[in-house]
Amino acid sequence: MKERLEALKLEAIEHLNQVVDAVQLNDLRVKYLGKKGALTEILRGMGALSAEERPVIGQVGNEVRAAIESIIESKASYFQNQETEQRLSAEKVDVTLPGRALKQGAIHPLTKVIQEIEDIFIGLGYRIAEGPEVEMDYYNFEALNLPKNHPARDMQDSFYITEDLLMRTQTSPVQVRTMESMKGEVPVRVICPGKVYRRDDDDATHSFQFHQIEGLVIGKGIRMSDLKGTLLQFTREMFGPNTQIRLRPSFFPFTEPSAEVDVTCVKCGGSGCRICKHTGWLEILGCGMVHPKVLEMGGYDSEQYTGFAFGMGVERIALLKYGIEDIRNFYSNDLRFLQQFARN
Repeated sequence: MKERLEALKLEAIEHLNQVVDAVQLNDLRVKYLGKKGALTEILRGMGALSAEERPVIGQVGNEVRAAIESIIESKASYFQNQETEQRLSAEKVDVTLPGRALKQGAIHPLTKVIQEIEDIFIGLGYRIAEGPEVEMDYYNFEALNLPKNHPARDMQDSFYITEDLLMRTQTSPVQVRTMESMKGEVPVRVICPGKVYRRDDDDATHSFQFHQIEGLVIGKGIRMSDLKGTLLQFTREMFGPNTQIRLRPSFFPFTEPSAEVDVTCVKCGGSGCRICKHTGWLEILGCGMVHPKVLEMGGYDSEQYTGFAFGMGVERIALLKYGIEDIRNFYSNDLRFLQQFARN
């Protein structure tokens, strides 16, 4: 058995010295030292040896195992170092090369327009007010002179959660909440930006979710001319100093009188083109004098105070400002579209 062990040692050393990679090395380790390996097979015969022979053969077996393991460890370390050197060579970095510029994000065009509108009205002395997007029917409709079963509710196809809760269809409820919080104090001068929700996604200029900014002013002696002057100042700062506006009679339950506001076409300046359908005008928002009932429900004496309100769709303003034809571009997350605004 001793001779077999010595022969196995010589055979293993010869084969181990010829290995060229870690895979072959592992195969030989299993072949000679594994549970079913050659060394284990030989040592299983120790049971047939005499008591005097067993220690001797056991010591020889340990020496053979140690010799084979020593070579395997040496080879494994060699292959590991070789692999490390190859990886370092392949992954080395030329520190003299210029760095790769990181792509920077940019403010979304809708956010830019909201911030611009806010800046304009803050400059006019307004403050920003906010309210919940899940709103009570009372604030969304009833306090705005739209009692239950009022036909004008059909103008806004709503997402109801319960009979008395819905996703707000306008930011006007914030105006009511502001009036309540002011407890009859004046002046009131706020704008209310936020998301609103309506089942209105039939074409490229509408979406079930969009952004509105509404404004409210209450005080003594507030007149329609104050409203027109405010909106003229806003549109000139938003679209350019030569912008003109016109007010067309309209109907909103929460204002009386009410008007739609048009601006001279941002494309042709009013001369007529495809964008304005050759009229020279583009509709941008609705407005009017706050209805006396709305003032009363908000806690204001309509005999003593008057006010005006206006509301605009942010997407509508952005479409006109940037010459965009499809509102869905704002929500598609297409980098080709969004990167255009990183330079503005």
